[in-house]
This record gives sequence, structure tokens and C-alpha cells, in this order.
Amino acid sequence: MTRSRTITITVKKKTGDAFDAILQVPPKMMPDAKITEDGWWSFTGPHGKSKLKFNENKSLGILDHQYVDEESKWDVPMRVVSNGDFSDVVITLNKPTELSDSQFDQRMAEIGDMVLSMKNIIEMT
Repeated sequence: MTRSRTITITVKKKTGDAFDAILQVPPKMMPDAKITEDGWWSFTGPHGKSKLKFNENKSLGILDHQYVDEESKWDVPMRVVSNGDFSDVVITLNKPTELSDSQFDQRMAEIGDMVLSMKNIIEMT
């Protein structure tokens, strides 16, 4: 059985605004982020050269994405769900086979910090 972790944050934005703000997060979190013609963001991440590509559907709140760095590849389901004047952002992280359990635990701590930064950026946008 594969290990996974689901992270949910509530942001002070309506769903459409939260969705749009998330798509603009990469250059705000990674100053060297650049987007290519085929929709991949490339940047230097905590584990070397990295890239990220969203597969989004705004009407359904889907912000699934692929994240690839020098150590692993992640397929990440992500949803933005309406919660009145707020939105819940739900991210599920499945452990890539190339990571050990301890590496996955380390990544979860790192990602937890990144998600808090993302929340602050979304709410300020």
C-alpha cells in the first residue's frame, strides 16, 4: 500500500479568486520560476532543478499538477472547494516509489511549510 497525506487549508478568498491566485503562485514562491510555451513552470526547488505543470479545470475546481525534481516525480490531485466566502484547498500527496519513507516524511514537513506560504500569497493576491 502506498503512503499518502492529504493537506487541507482554508483561504480567505472566494473559489474562483483562490483558483486564479494559485495559478500565479509559482513566480511568487520561486523567484527564478519561468513558464514555457507548453505550460511547464521551471525553477530551482529544494531538491534541485524542478518543474511544475497544472492540469486545471476552473469550473470543477481542479488544479491537479505534476511536479518533477531531481529526486522524484509527483502526480498531485488538488481541488479548490467553495466554503461560503472562503475556499478550501485540498491537496493529496502520494509517496513516489523512488522515495524512502524517511524521505517522504521529510518532504511532508517541507511541503507543509510551502503550503502555509502559499496560503499567505493567495490571501494577499
